[in-house]
Amino acid sequence: MSTGSGPSEKITEKLIVKKREGVGHLILNQPEKHNAISYAMWLGIAQVVSDFETDDDIRVIVVSGEGGAAFSSGADISQFERQRQSAENIQVYDGAAGRAQESLINVSKPTIAKITGYCIGGGLATALCCDLRFANVDSKFGIPAAKLGLGYGYDGLKALVQFVGPSRAKEIMFTARQFDAAEAYDMGLINRVLKTDELDSFVNEYTEVISGNAPLTIKACKRIIDEIGKDQDERDLELCQRLVDDCFASEDYKEGRRAFMEKRKARFRGR
Repeated sequence: MSTGSGPSEKITEKLIVKKREGVGHLILNQPEKHNAISYAMWLGIAQVVSDFETDDDIRVIVVSGEGGAAFSSGADISQFERQRQSAENIQVYDGAAGRAQESLINVSKPTIAKITGYCIGGGLATALCCDLRFANVDSKFGIPAAKLGLGYGYDGLKALVQFVGPSRAKEIMFTARQFDAAEAYDMGLINRVLKTDELDSFVNEYTEVISGNAPLTIKACKRIIDEIGKDQDERDLELCQRLVDDCFASEDYKEGRRAFMEKRKARFRGR
């Protein structure tokens, strides 16, 4: 698989990659199954995010679902009988899904989940790996693990608890019910709820704003905020300080000062 650098190309038939004006778009492309994520897609997600990480032209990453009816309905359950029927297979499958989600968590660039329609199970877990989540008013959320009898691991539940708190996390998991965008917003799962015809333009404007800001500052803030969320004895404070020092030692810091004094927009280059 090769992502290349073209404006739009397919990694597999089930993932679409686009690179436009500083934004890397990763589009889940299985609309006939509400963008359920297959094993091959989990593998591809990690590869695409790795490519975006090393591409200096990419400033922001947007994850979305093809077709408009769903961000993702979760893992492709049709594969479970063959690929998650034994302890060994479960470990392999979950490893691929875990690496895909960790790639979104660990990538140094800002990530946005653009959510339309269903955002369920593994789809919601994937959206929670992104830094920001913007959804349309017709979006539906839920984690149906209790209706399938599958185990939901520590990392996934920890992320959910961090967003909504223990009581609401238990409600979501115990009932396995679906809830709408307004309730998801009230819970703290998503950052904004937009009218369906406004979501694309909002995300485009938002990514333009982020792309125009200093990449090193954003990288430092993202990592330091993530460190703050860790247990105190797990925080890497030396790394946090190095990231801050890198900002002050950068050409971008000089450019930012000059632009302020000259009353013009800064042209940041990420170094």
